Amino acid sequence: MFFGVFLFFFASPLFLQTAVAQEITVEADKPGAAIRPTMWGIFFEDINMAADGGLYAELVKNRSFEFNNPLMGWTEHSSVPGNGNILVLNRGAENPDNPRFIRVTHYTDGEYGLSNEGFRGMGIKQGETYHFSIWDRPAAPVALRLELQNPNGQPIGSARLLLNPSTDWKRDTISFTATVTEAKARLYIGFEGQGVVDLDMISLFPQHTWKQRPGGLRADLVQLLADMHPGFIRFPGGCIVEGRDLTNRYQWKKTVGRVEDRKLIMNRWNVEFAHRSTPDYFQSFGLGFFEYFQLAEDIGAEPLPILNCGMACQFNTAEVVPIPDIDPYIQDALDLIEFANGDTSTKWGGLRAAMGHPAPFHLKMMGVGNEQWGPQYVERYKVFTRAIKARYPDIRLVNSTGPDPNGEKFDFLNDTLRKLHADILDEHYYRNPGWFLQNATRYDHYDRNGPKIFAGEYAAQSDKVVSVNNRSNWQCALAEAAFMTGLERNADIVQMASYAPLFAHVDGWQWTPDLIWFDNLRSYGTADYYVQKLFANNKGTAVLPLTRQGSPLTGQDGLYGSACIDSAAREIVIKLVNTTAQPQSLNIRLDGVRKVSSPARAFLLSAARLDAVNTLDNPTAISPVGTSIPSQGKKLASTLAPYTFSVIRIKI
Repeated sequence: MFFGVFLFFFASPLFLQTAVAQEITVEADKPGAAIRPTMWGIFFEDINMAADGGLYAELVKNRSFEFNNPLMGWTEHSSVPGNGNILVLNRGAENPDNPRFIRVTHYTDGEYGLSNEGFRGMGIKQGETYHFSIWDRPAAPVALRLELQNPNGQPIGSARLLLNPSTDWKRDTISFTATVTEAKARLYIGFEGQGVVDLDMISLFPQHTWKQRPGGLRADLVQLLADMHPGFIRFPGGCIVEGRDLTNRYQWKKTVGRVEDRKLIMNRWNVEFAHRSTPDYFQSFGLGFFEYFQLAEDIGAEPLPILNCGMACQFNTAEVVPIPDIDPYIQDALDLIEFANGDTSTKWGGLRAAMGHPAPFHLKMMGVGNEQWGPQYVERYKVFTRAIKARYPDIRLVNSTGPDPNGEKFDFLNDTLRKLHADILDEHYYRNPGWFLQNATRYDHYDRNGPKIFAGEYAAQSDKVVSVNNRSNWQCALAEAAFMTGLERNADIVQMASYAPLFAHVDGWQWTPDLIWFDNLRSYGTADYYVQKLFANNKGTAVLPLTRQGSPLTGQDGLYGSACIDSAAREIVIKLVNTTAQPQSLNIRLDGVRKVSSPARAFLLSAARLDAVNTLDNPTAISPVGTSIPSQGKKLASTLAPYTFSVIRIKI
C-alpha cells in the first residue's frame, strides 16, 4: 500500500517545480562542522554468502569435511560398483578444531573419484591459473587426476598430482590453467593406483586474487569496495556476531592463526528464513579478523570490529551470560585491541606479526554488541566500558540503540546511554522510501552535546523488511540520497554512516535489498551503490550552509541538498536531490568567494523510472554521468532533471 502513496508523494502537484527558477545560496565563508574522514563507510556482514562463496575466493565448499553433513558438496563417482569407498574419520583428540578428514580406499583399476560442486558452482575463467592444495597422508603412492569440469563433465582444465607415501600429514600443491570460461564448473579428483589415502583441507584458489595474495579475496569484489574510498569498514556483523545462541556466536580468536586451525561453525543465516533456507551456509573463517584488518588497510578504511557482549540474538534464543561470568568476553575485547595495536613482544601482537603484519593496525574504535536492547544490554555496556576505558581510554566505543530508529526499545537505550555519556550510538533504519524523505531532518534538532551518531545500518525497502520482493531500485536509492544530505548537514553529530547489507550472491541470498550483487564470475553495484560512492568520493572537509529563502534546504518542493568545502581540492561541493517528476530550475549563488573557476564539474545520477534497477547483464544502467556547468560570476544556473541526484564541484 505504501508504494502507491510514495509515488503520489513524488508526483503530487504540491511538490512540482514552477517555471520560475529557485535561488539557493551557499555561504562559502561560513564553514561549520568538520566532516570526519570516517563519514561514509561500509558494513560487511557474512550474509547472502558474502564471505565463503563470495569475498573469500576459495572455490571448494566444505573443504575440510566439517559441515554438519561431512560430505555435503561432495559427490562420489565410480565406474565399477564397489571399486572404492570413503570413510569420514574424526581425530578430535589430535585436532579438536579441525577433527574430520576422509579416508579413501581404491580397490581396483576402475575409475573412482570425488567431485566438489563449489558454492552454487565454481566460477572458472579461461586463461586463469588455479592453485590446488591438499593435506594428505598416503599409505602408498597415489596419483590424483585433477579436472575442472563443466556441468556436463567435460574437462576445461587438468593436472596430475603425485602423492608420495607418508606417516605424517603433509601439504601438496599444483597449479593448472583453465581453457574455457564457465560459471557453474566443478572440481573432479580421480584416484590412480590402488591403496588408502587420508585427505583433508582440499582447496582451490584463482591466482588473481586481490593483490595476488595466496588464499586471498576475490579481486572484483574488493575493487568495488576500494572504488568507494570508504572511511571505515564495520565487520564481521551484524547478527552473526550474536549467533542464534552463544555457542554459535562469532569468536574472533578462532578466526586468526593458520587457516587450517580455524574452527568452522554454522552461519546464523543458514536456517534463519524458511523461505530462503541455505543449509550449506557455514563459516570457514578463511576470512577472519586478520584478513578484515588487512582489507581495511588495503582500501584506506578505519577498522571497526564488533564484538559479542555476552548476548545471543534477541530475535532467536536471547541467551545471556550472567554478569559474574562475563570476564572472558571482556578479555576478548582487550585482547583484540592488543592484537590490532600491541607491540610484537605481546602475545596477541606477536601473533599479528607471525601472520605477516608486524606493524600495528591502528585500531581506534570498536563496537560492544550488535542490535541488543533492554536493561541486560545496559548492564553489559557498563562493565565492558569500564574495563576497556581503564586500559585503553582512547578507544571509542560504539553502542547499540536496538534494531529500530524509534519505539520503546530505542527510547530506553537512547535515553539511558546518553545519561551514561556513551561515545557513539549506533542507529539502524530499514524503512520505506517515504520514511527516508521525511527523516532527512532527523538530526537537525538532536542534542549537539550528546553522544555522536553512527548510522550503522540503513536501506530503503521497496516492499517491506525481509520481503523477497524488495528491489534495489532507483526509488529507494533516490530516497537514501535525500536522507544522506541530512546526515552530511549534521556532520557535527553524525560521524559515520553505512548501508546494509553490503553483498549478495544471486543464487545464495537471504536478505534483499543489498548494495553489491554477484554471481560466480560477475559483479555489479546497484543504484544505491552509486549513491554511496558519490557521497564517499565527494565528502569534503567541512559543512557549508546551503539555504533557500534563508532556510536550510531540507526538501522544500521535493528538493534536498547539502554543501561542504573540500579544503584540499579548494572546491565547494554541492549535493542536490530532485525527488519530483518535474525538472527543477536552479540559480546557485556562492556567497563569500572571491571568484569561481568556470566551468563547474557535475556528476548526475538518474533514471527515467523509479523502478529501474541495475543487473548483471546491464550493470551500469543507473550510474553517474559527468558534465559541466558554466558559471556566471559567482552564480551557476542549472536545471536538475526529474528524479536526479547531482554532485557539483566548483573550483574557488
